[in-house]
Amino acid sequence: MTSNEPVPPRRLPAWRALEDHARSVVHRTMRELFAGDPGRAERLTFEAAGLVLDASKNRVTDETIPLLCELARQADVRERAEAMFRGERINVTENRPVLHVALRAPRGSSILLDGADVVPDVHAVLDRMAAFSERVRSGEWIGHTGRPVHTVVNIGIGGSDLGPRMAARALTAYADGGPATRFVSNVDPTAFVEATRDLDPAETLFVVCSKSFTTLETLTNARTARGWLVGALGDDAAVARHFVAVSTNAEGVAEFGIDVGNMFGFWDWVGGRYSLASAVGLILMLAIGPARFREMLDGMHAMDDHFRAAPLERNLPALLALLGIWNANFLGAASHAVLPYDEYLALFPAYLQQLDMESNGKRVDLSGRPVETDTGPIVWGQPGTDGQHAFFQLLHQGTRLVPCDFLGFLETLNPVGNHHALLYSNLVAQTEALAFGKPAEEVAAEGVPPELVPHKSFPGNRPSNTILADRLTPWTLGALIGLYEHKVFVQGAVWGIDSFDQWGVELGKTLAARVASELDAPDEPVLRHDSSTNALIRRWRETRRRTR
Repeated sequence: MTSNEPVPPRRLPAWRALEDHARSVVHRTMRELFAGDPGRAERLTFEAAGLVLDASKNRVTDETIPLLCELARQADVRERAEAMFRGERINVTENRPVLHVALRAPRGSSILLDGADVVPDVHAVLDRMAAFSERVRSGEWIGHTGRPVHTVVNIGIGGSDLGPRMAARALTAYADGGPATRFVSNVDPTAFVEATRDLDPAETLFVVCSKSFTTLETLTNARTARGWLVGALGDDAAVARHFVAVSTNAEGVAEFGIDVGNMFGFWDWVGGRYSLASAVGLILMLAIGPARFREMLDGMHAMDDHFRAAPLERNLPALLALLGIWNANFLGAASHAVLPYDEYLALFPAYLQQLDMESNGKRVDLSGRPVETDTGPIVWGQPGTDGQHAFFQLLHQGTRLVPCDFLGFLETLNPVGNHHALLYSNLVAQTEALAFGKPAEEVAAEGVPPELVPHKSFPGNRPSNTILADRLTPWTLGALIGLYEHKVFVQGAVWGIDSFDQWGVELGKTLAARVASELDAPDEPVLRHDSSTNALIRRWRETRRRTR
């Protein structure tokens, strides 16, 4: 079997065996499964790279995980993973290798691409980033008026924003001695205005993240930032001291006014949503320093090693992926909630939305055939305990099955009274309540009026994973990122799809360019859209005529 001609998963013997198995499991409850198996929690808890995964609160029996692992074997997950690590072009629609694992490979290791070792190039960029970061953090780098940088604003979108934004928030506690960070991604002018409202241009540095240096939203915001800076400082030459670029387009960078000596590149084998460990993470390194940035890379690499070496039955990313397939394809779940019980991880669910939904939101397989199964779930979430007072009602008593990942830490970075104990107790209690619920007979036994018993009963049997670490550190964040990256990979491999392209974003971009030209055309354009789109364009043009 070639890498671009997968066997549709529903035709694999293991898939059919799982369908039969699901019919025997669907009516069993977690109350029953735990009551009959005192060692269940211990047997279904796994550890690697500083993380603990408790998978026992899933609707699985002793037969389920072996069947799921056999599905992974029949789908050639191991072979496809090795192809990724070897630098083969597993992104078949773009004919590209997928080597984000090289971004965190240790110095001195070797990963070959077309016979050339890419690791030295990776570390050369990391060393340049580190040198620049130290100059900014120490105050050696000064702006056009001779003052040091106090705030760095990252201008990017998609993976050039979500990754560094999420990580900068997650590692706030480690940002001592670094500049403050701001982020602008949305082309909505409000995003730029609010990010810069209270900043001093003389003490502000912009990092423009765009591999091609042509991304519409990013370049629009960058030009606005350039005008803001030059307008305040009165000299185009100021751009060279207040802008750096993460890009490979030296000509475009120079034309903008950025010194190409302050351009940090990366490679076409790095997808945007996998690029945090590359130069895209420059603003994070500026915030937390090179040493802690490398700690994050070490955590990623530790999970890479575990994913590559551990048996499927004890492999954290593989198990997380396969349990997700079990819940989605065999038990009918359409969405998946990620619930971090740590305020620093507030943006982690949004980061995973892009990682998962842009990777596996596909309707055709690697050979272009329509898929025969549901693929990527809808990923969403919010930190606990806030989410408990928002959408947990649906999780507990709604009609939809929503598997959940609960992320927590045994120690807090901010010890205040008994806050952390209350936070952790809520995490544990919610997983217990989802799994076991509260049947009507227990509610009635408490003396609840009969007419209220149905309202106060909880069905339970709602699956969840609990992922714990001792504390949130750069290493731990790296391991978590690696865990979910490889989870997404395994699911895509089982479904037989290309997890590394994103053609779904292109149509909207193309149409937006056409509409933009029609909104501000000097003469009345001939509109050839549908009646709704034509009307929306005319409404804009009429409003502009009235307000000019």
